Order: sequence, then C-alpha cells, then structure tokens
Amino acid sequence: MSYQTQTTQTQTTDYLSRSYSPKRAFHSGARTLTKWVEGEAGQPYTLFTVKPLGPIIGAEIEGVDLSQPVGAELKQELHRAFLEYKVLFFRNQDITSEQQLAFAKLWGELEKHPFLPQGSAEEVTRFAKDEKVTGMENIWHTDVTWRLNPALGSVLRLTEVPPFGGDTLWSDMAAAYDNLPEAVKERIDGLTAIHDFTPSFGRALSPEQLAVKQVEFPAAEHPIVRIHPETGRKTLFVNGAFTIRIVGLEPQESEELLQYLFDQAKTPEYQVRFHWEKNSIAFWDNRATQHYAVSDYFPHRRVAERISIVGDRPY
Repeated sequence: MSYQTQTTQTQTTDYLSRSYSPKRAFHSGARTLTKWVEGEAGQPYTLFTVKPLGPIIGAEIEGVDLSQPVGAELKQELHRAFLEYKVLFFRNQDITSEQQLAFAKLWGELEKHPFLPQGSAEEVTRFAKDEKVTGMENIWHTDVTWRLNPALGSVLRLTEVPPFGGDTLWSDMAAAYDNLPEAVKERIDGLTAIHDFTPSFGRALSPEQLAVKQVEFPAAEHPIVRIHPETGRKTLFVNGAFTIRIVGLEPQESEELLQYLFDQAKTPEYQVRFHWEKNSIAFWDNRATQHYAVSDYFPHRRVAERISIVGDRPY
C-alpha cells in the first residue's frame, strides 16, 4: 500500500465517522470585565486627565509632571487610579533616576534586586539591551514572586527606545480569575504553590553561588488565588517564570493544572499593550497583574530603569 493510499483511507474514514472529534473547553463570547470592586470605580479625577487604554486595565495619565514634587492630594488620587486601572502610563517625563526614586518611595520601601544589573542606586535595576544582550523578559510573569513578600508594584522608565518594537503587555489577573469555570475555581480554592528563582535566575549562577542564594532566598509558598489587600478582589497568583509546583498534587497533575492557569494571562481581553517612547513611564500593580516584555527589536538598543516597591505576604 502506498503512502498516498494509506493517508487517503485514514483521513476519509476518520472524517466521515467524525469519531475523533475532541472535547474542548471553548470560551467565546462576552467575558466578565470589571475594573475594581463595586462602588469605587468611576469616581472623577480632578488633578489630571485619565485616558483609558482598555475597559479594565491600563490608562495614560495626562497633566502630571513627575519632575515636580507629588503632594499628598495628588498622590492619593494617583493611587486610586493605580488601583482602578492597575497600570498607569506617563509620557514625556524627562526626569532623573533620583526623581524616579522619589516618586516610587511615595508608595513604600524600595527593593534591591539580587540578580539583575544595578543602575545609579542600589534600588535601581537597569535593563540595557543591544546586539550583545537580548531581551529575556518575554514570558508572562509577576515580578519576584519567589520572595516571601513579592513586590507591591514597579516604576519602569525607558531612556532609550528601539526604532520599532519593544512593547510591553500587562494582563489583569483579577479578570483571569473571574472568568475561570466554576469547577476550576472550586478545584484551586485553598491550594498553594511553590515559587522559586532557581529555574530562571539560578541558571546564571555557579553551583556554589546558587547554594548561597537558595539559603538567602528560600522557596516561597503562596496561595494560587490571592486576595488583593486593598481592593479585596481575588487574583490568580501563579506565573510561568517562578511558580514551579502545586503543593499536595502529584507532579503531572500539578504541571497540567499550572499550564492551564498560566495560559489565562494570554487572553487578549484581559490585556493592555503599551508602545514605549523615550521618557515614557509605567507604574503597575504587581499584586494584580502579569506582564510580558516583547523581544522583537534585536539588535537595536533599548534601555530601561526599574524601581520596585516592597510588598506584603500574599494571603
């Protein structure tokens, strides 16, 4: 029997019988898209203009100059927008690293990243990409979930932009949780997962260095569904970069469930995509989002500085 004959028979038999049709969990149509808890969203902003970039996540803030001190009233209103939109964008902010630090400090103590290159201060992480250093942040992730207290949020400023590409996407993990099937919500209720830096940052360390860092930063156990400490919303809190297994499940079952949960961040309805310009700034809520830095600009140069704020223990 020739290959052509065999292929034709198999295709014809399977197609006509339709016995092979897989059962798939299609989710087309409208999704539940809510910005914030009821009663809080929609209040007017009086000190700046908010330009939403989508129905639930991402907004450009116009009328704020971050080279000037941010007073208590402005900070309070920005914080409300931060909680409502989860990612705030500021354009044309020609500021220094010191001014960026001053802005981030308004939200709390600042982190020092133990693995990434340092900028002008210990709290400044510098991302400089060019023909020798490619972008490696193109995976959906939430920053430093391997810490016992993951970051509250981050302030990222681009000082050099490539001629094209280099966008960043954020995904609303409260929306991701809201739209899970009820059976999945019941399955993950009360489950915890282990987060570890080893599969990512550990690859660049020698065995001796890795052993030291693993003692300094032990694996963290966090709930799969965390409660946002300010809005009270449930958010899906696992990510493909740092979540390695679900406590109490066999390895295969754990991995299958995690892969399903990781995929939820990829839903376009939950996302905002930001095209950077020089001196653009993004300020995002790390407790409510994941992000993905598109690495499509090689070999061009892209330089950014990030400052992160210490967060609380997820619950």
